[in-house]
Amino acid sequence: MRLAVVARYVGLALLLNAIFLCISAGVSFIYHDAAFTPLLLSAVTTFIVGIFPFIFVPPEIAINTREGYLIVVLGWCVSCLFGMLPYILYGDAFSVSNAWFESVSGYTTTGASILKDIEALPHGLLFWRSATHWIGGVGVVVFTLLVLPSVGSAKLRLSRTQASVKHEDANYNTQKIVRVILGVYMGLTVTLAALLWVAGMSLFDAVNHAFSTVATGGFSTRNASIMHYNSPLIEAILMVFMVISSINFGLLYVSIIKRFTPLFNSPVVRYFVSSVAVGILLTTVSLINSGNYSSWLQAFREAAFQVTSIASTTGFAIGSNATWPTFAVALSFFFMLQCGCAGSTSGGVKADRVLIFYKAFVANIRKMLHPNAIVSVRLKGISMDESVVSSASLFIVLYMLIAFIVMLLILLTGLDLMTSFSAAVASLGNVGPGYGEIYSLGNYSEFSVFAKIVCTIAMLVGRLEIYGVLMLFYYRYWR
Repeated sequence: MRLAVVARYVGLALLLNAIFLCISAGVSFIYHDAAFTPLLLSAVTTFIVGIFPFIFVPPEIAINTREGYLIVVLGWCVSCLFGMLPYILYGDAFSVSNAWFESVSGYTTTGASILKDIEALPHGLLFWRSATHWIGGVGVVVFTLLVLPSVGSAKLRLSRTQASVKHEDANYNTQKIVRVILGVYMGLTVTLAALLWVAGMSLFDAVNHAFSTVATGGFSTRNASIMHYNSPLIEAILMVFMVISSINFGLLYVSIIKRFTPLFNSPVVRYFVSSVAVGILLTTVSLINSGNYSSWLQAFREAAFQVTSIASTTGFAIGSNATWPTFAVALSFFFMLQCGCAGSTSGGVKADRVLIFYKAFVANIRKMLHPNAIVSVRLKGISMDESVVSSASLFIVLYMLIAFIVMLLILLTGLDLMTSFSAAVASLGNVGPGYGEIYSLGNYSEFSVFAKIVCTIAMLVGRLEIYGVLMLFYYRYWR
């Protein structure tokens, strides 16, 4: 293990953070707000620490798999540590624990917040919050990979750890994959920002919400989130982009150049979109039956936006889900666990694994009915390797176990069961809002320091898809 090489690439990730800190300081300067000095000092500090390894460590043309895993995990953790500097230096509601929570929530694109009055923050700091979403969405390490030389299979494993972007219709080398991610990511961001601006948002709000939406994060510049605008047009635009951002970026790119045929032919995309559509319909019926909504249109509007927001792990809101009926709450927990597709910026178990699990279940039933038959799990007409099916099933079981453990730890702090369970699921799935004290228009401000730390650890574990973190504790792997 060459720690100096690891330090060099982690330093490069810090330099990229320093660039966004400088941009945030520039925004603060334009608006003449109080965040300029904290942001500038943070940018200088991050740059100095990031450039340090480049002075003493020569360029390395090859990294091994272990170093790749370590770069991924340290890239996230170190970015979160330096990302909290502007909050700490600014002060006000940002204690050390609150600053850490806000930073981790931003980089992991969770969107949970400890802020009670978001609009009281200066523009520069609001921009930095959204910027951490945007950086975290595509992944600090994926940004780093763009400028790395070719390092063969180790580099490919590194990108897979950060974001599973390979797809049967996107057979690119790793360098091409990274460029595809950035091209699609930046294109979606610019397009969405322009559409939101035209739809009625200010340019500042449009850019911030574009950052949050494409990253499926959820940080808003308004206390009431998207409800502040009360605009069906803005909501419709955001829903479309939340769904798009929940789909494999490599597949999106191929679909654009092949006139969307691969997108429509993808069984994972069809399943994900269909599940969201069914969820919206069932939630609408549930809301109407609750008697809290005066019309079908009102119920459908809220159900459509909230279900899409949860399923994509974005976490925006156009109303309070505190009074939602039990059926709608239970259904939304399914989407909080499943979330979007692999290779997107969303978290959770992923629709891909849920679909594989379902097909494996059906195949197993057929095998029981016909013991002598050869039954395989097939996806898009292709028989899947048993190791893939086993891996998907094991991941789901492990994911649920970790969610249960996180819930128990939060319950120890005295919070009620609904708040604890939804906080565990929302943190591990990088969803953000939940139910109870952390309902759609609530926040995590009343959580104890211990509960906040538990939630941030869950955010990181979920964002790194569990195995990236567990590898650090496997002693034999590092010998």
